[in-house]
Amino acid sequence: MTALETWQEPRPVKLTVEDFLHLTRSGALHSHGKTELIEGVIVAMNSQMAVHARIKSRLFRRIADAVDDAMPGYEAWTEASIAIQPDNVPEPDILVTNFTRAERTFVPSEAVALVIEVSDTTARYDLGKKAAIYAAGAIPEYWVVDINASVIHQLWSPTDGTYAERREVRLGDPVGAATLPDLQVATSGL
Repeated sequence: MTALETWQEPRPVKLTVEDFLHLTRSGALHSHGKTELIEGVIVAMNSQMAVHARIKSRLFRRIADAVDDAMPGYEAWTEASIAIQPDNVPEPDILVTNFTRAERTFVPSEAVALVIEVSDTTARYDLGKKAAIYAAGAIPEYWVVDINASVIHQLWSPTDGTYAERREVRLGDPVGAATLPDLQVATSGL
C-alpha cells in the first residue's frame, strides 16, 4: 500500500517482535508495568497476588534445582520474555532455556525447552490463547499450574498451533516432564 491509498475503515496497527523490543529498550512501556505482545497488540498483565507469587517462587526453586541436576547446559528463569515471531512476546512465569547470551534482547523461542504459567485468575486464557501462541512458537512443552483446580495441565507435541498431547497432574503429586525425561519435580506443599 502507498501513502496515497485510503481505506474505507480504520485498521489497527499490529506490532512485530522487533517493534516491541524497540519500545521496551527505549523505556516507552516502563510506566505501564508488566506488558506482553500478544498477536501484535501490547497487553497489560495482572498484578501478582500473594498466592500466585508464593506458588511461583516455590515451584521455581524446585524446577531450578531439578534442571541443575538433570539438564547440563540449561537453566530455569523467571519472567523472561520469549520472542515468538512475528508478533508475540509473552512473559511466562518460569521457563527452561539453553540461551546463554547476556544482552538486552528476548529469549528466542527455539532456545526454550519448557514454559510454565501459574494461573490464579487466567486459566482459560493460559490454556487457550497462550497455549496456541506457545504451540505456534514450537515450544516443546507447556505447563499451566491451575491454582483453583489444584492441577498442573501439561501440554506437549506442538503441531499446527496446538498441542497434540496433554495430561493433568494433581498438585501434591510429583510431575515429570513429558519431553525432558530426566526432569522430575515434587509439587507437595506448593
